[in-house]
Amino acid sequence: MKIVVLGGVAAGTKIAAKLMREDRSNEVVILNKGENISYAGCGLPYYVGHVIGEKEELIVNTPAKYEGLTGAKVLVRTEATKVDRAAKQVTAVDLATGEEKTFSYDKLVIATGASPVNPPIPGMDLENVFFMRTPEDAITLRDLIAQGGIARAVVVGAGYIGLEVAENLKANGVKAFVLDMAKHVLPGFDPECAEYIEGKLSEAGIPVVTGVTVTGIEGKDGKVAKVLTSKKAYKADLVVMSAGIRPNTAFLADTGIEMFKGTILTNAFGQTNDPDIYAAGDCAMVRNAITGKPAWSPMGSTANIAGRIIAQNMMGKEIGYRGVLGTAVCHLPGLDVGRTGLTEAQAKEEGFDPISVIALVDAKAHYMPGAGTLAVKMIADKQTRRLLGVQVMGTGAVDKVVDVAVVGIMMKATLEDLDGLDFAYAPPFSTAIHPFAHVLNVLKNKMAGNLESMTPAEYAAGEAEGYRILDASLKPTIEGAPYIDLPSVTGPIDGVDKDEKVLLVCNKGKRAYLVQNRLKAFGYTNTKVLEGGNLFTDVTVD
Repeated sequence: MKIVVLGGVAAGTKIAAKLMREDRSNEVVILNKGENISYAGCGLPYYVGHVIGEKEELIVNTPAKYEGLTGAKVLVRTEATKVDRAAKQVTAVDLATGEEKTFSYDKLVIATGASPVNPPIPGMDLENVFFMRTPEDAITLRDLIAQGGIARAVVVGAGYIGLEVAENLKANGVKAFVLDMAKHVLPGFDPECAEYIEGKLSEAGIPVVTGVTVTGIEGKDGKVAKVLTSKKAYKADLVVMSAGIRPNTAFLADTGIEMFKGTILTNAFGQTNDPDIYAAGDCAMVRNAITGKPAWSPMGSTANIAGRIIAQNMMGKEIGYRGVLGTAVCHLPGLDVGRTGLTEAQAKEEGFDPISVIALVDAKAHYMPGAGTLAVKMIADKQTRRLLGVQVMGTGAVDKVVDVAVVGIMMKATLEDLDGLDFAYAPPFSTAIHPFAHVLNVLKNKMAGNLESMTPAEYAAGEAEGYRILDASLKPTIEGAPYIDLPSVTGPIDGVDKDEKVLLVCNKGKRAYLVQNRLKAFGYTNTKVLEGGNLFTDVTVD
């Protein structure tokens, strides 16, 4: 079978390699616009920060090496310009010579990826304006910093790549400001979690300004000097644009291939509306595993999973892609973050009746060196008790908690299904009650009414108005709040009426819950615990 693959980074190379493993008689040719194939796109910020030492490490495979390993043919600097579905032909141009070539196919794969959004603002043509999409971008940026004279940078875009770039600029001694037009950083996190992340970034020396629009870039001697925004101007020696990506699908405009906002629609088998044409990677839609709705997941992980499935389906199998959950993880200075599934807001929009809890838990045994804390938001449906989503922030194995949640959500597990699991435990790795299990227990307690709480979002919305704040920390922490020492709570508290509205606050939330448990036993009827405690929400007493 003759198969033409358009694009040779993650999805394209995965599909071609799997096709050749399935049947060595296949004739597979990859047409790739760029010079490099199969490069470590997700690793580019870490090359800038010298975490990845040598530029050669960014290139997973050269065309020659890949051809030798797989048997597929690779043509670089070859850009597809037209697809003729009736004739089953692709027209492409050799970018080195300008020569036009035609390739016939039995099956076609479109894996052309996406390109950075290049906003139409004045000054984009100045020196020292960068994108972060190809190895050349990262190599040129690192070389520039090494030359000296780069003290301040502005990163436009507070998504995963933008924040990783800022972190690695900081590691190189460059002061980085992050700007984003959205209300909060990192799509896929609920507002209170995003605000927590923003606070930690600020503490780490990476200021983030949200709700701001870049209006222009001013230069001096042809180089970046200042970034103009809807709020103020920022001095800068360089600018890194990370304001999103757009699928590379313009050449398909007149083909009749169905798309949504330029992204190719596919079925569960990776097929377009033409059964002989498949699409994968950043240029294609998949499905959300919870809602079943089309979802765009421009991730290397999605590209590889979809690619493997597509190759098998092209060879006659019928394997459906189970869908994505928007799973992501990101390393930031002093803070790792991860998420999967639906946010609380998304769950409401999809017709669920969500309930959530935020708990701060130890990442591993607290007495071990380097033990950190994880802030975890867990979301479930009240009626079915089905797990819907998790958001994790902290120092520790963030990905481990997220991955447990991925399995649970994909299996449509209830909280009871996930209770009492035999997780791995040893002090260097975890706690005796696994962090995921700990948060699960807290959520179950809340759903059972054993924990009566106020979420950080509710506190921020002013719902603590009329409540008397009591400090239930290990030692007095909240200025102006009466202190309640847990061991001393052996009966009613002097000066606190049993029907008084009381908000119990400690550092993490656990000690406040234990105080609430005792107070309930002594007849107190109107207490609430602040989820996540004073470490997640800065509590003050007027």
